[in-house]
Amino acid sequence: MRRCRRLAVGRPGGTAVRRRAPSLLALLLTALAALLFAAPPASAHTELKSSAPKDGARLLHTPATVRLTFSEPVEPADVHIKAAGKPLAVSRGGHGNDTIEVTVPKISAQEQSKDRGGLTLVWQVLDMEDGHLTSGTLSFRLTAKAGHPAQAAALPEPSEAVHSAWVAVRWAGYLSLALFVGGLAFLALLWPQGAWDRRTRRVLTLSWAAGLAASLLAPGLQGAYGTMGTLGAVFRPGTYTDLLNTEVGVVAACRVLMWVLAAIALAALLQGGDRAARSPGWRVGALAVALGLLRTTSMTGHNSEGTHPGWGAVADLVHLLGVSLWLGGLTVLLLGVLPRRRPDELSAVVNGYSRLAGVSVAAIVAAGAVLTWQVVGSFDALFHTGYGRLLLVKLAVLAAVLLIAQRSRGWVRTRLDIAVLLRGDRATVRPFVHSVAAETGLVLVVLAATSLLVTSAPGR
Repeated sequence: MRRCRRLAVGRPGGTAVRRRAPSLLALLLTALAALLFAAPPASAHTELKSSAPKDGARLLHTPATVRLTFSEPVEPADVHIKAAGKPLAVSRGGHGNDTIEVTVPKISAQEQSKDRGGLTLVWQVLDMEDGHLTSGTLSFRLTAKAGHPAQAAALPEPSEAVHSAWVAVRWAGYLSLALFVGGLAFLALLWPQGAWDRRTRRVLTLSWAAGLAASLLAPGLQGAYGTMGTLGAVFRPGTYTDLLNTEVGVVAACRVLMWVLAAIALAALLQGGDRAARSPGWRVGALAVALGLLRTTSMTGHNSEGTHPGWGAVADLVHLLGVSLWLGGLTVLLLGVLPRRRPDELSAVVNGYSRLAGVSVAAIVAAGAVLTWQVVGSFDALFHTGYGRLLLVKLAVLAAVLLIAQRSRGWVRTRLDIAVLLRGDRATVRPFVHSVAAETGLVLVVLAATSLLVTSAPGR
């Protein structure tokens, strides 16, 4: 009788939330606009600030050394410089941590003739924060030799196959992280008895295996991409050892370790079922593993760029957590809870997840606004760079997801109680299943756009 009365009068609290939703969205969009207008230009990847001798200088003879100063600290192992196709020795040379000294050997007359009486250096540097590659050339005219000004050497291009594989592996890594962390949270907070559900256990196991595989493959692909290697270079031990000498490589190794530790939490859950999911000890351990996975994943993104890297790091962590709770919960709801159509589970779990998803989406939007301000930095970069336009595509897809999510929430408000009264009637639940499936599919597209953004350099 009480349930029927609730159906008749509706839910005043839900109505109030619906009335506030447009205002909250407008407030968030206004805040994003203010941040973009007020933000100072964010720093880009490691760039060449200056050189001695200067680019384009006229020199009597080949210089014994060339000094390069970058916009950020660099390690000699991350800097590769070639002249006439041959690698040159680089060292710190007693200068600051943002400066590299290059030893230039004597250039033969034949090699000079190829450069029309000049010297051209091709430089490449791997960003210490996110592992992205920046490259350029330095050209000098040797006036002791007759000839025309030196022609700029063609910049080597990274392998498209390696980049595509890197994007795919990053997408698989993000998806695995969201399913694993979000799935564990869903069981711990909303549905402990789901730890015995066969489909849910399979989702968690497959996401763990895929996450570990992606974390093992990503460093090799990133190393091959940074050194202009082919797909064959991905599996060379030297590719991994070179990357492990950098900050990016250390973070990648820590992420692999966190996935190994995650196996312990997963094994305990699979063995203990709902008792493990309700256990404070297991929850603390799972929380520690989840935070470790989220943090080591966020450390290889663009959040450290800009004038407020601390804000970027916190925002990226919140953003990843929100996406994980949202997508992981959607998947377990779609594959685990809804096929069973048990009235008690529908009543408790669907209502609980609806509230959790609302908080998660709010966190995603707020953290995304901070990250946009941090990485893009201005409206001009948002509309006039490839990175900014790709971000706009991602935001458009996300807006479509939110519209579908609003439809799902409408079903929860108006039809969930009827579905419970009808003991999970298939026809009553079916529209909600379709809505959740569409929402999940579009979130996968958002993750694909995120993978492209993370493996691209922000243009400003």
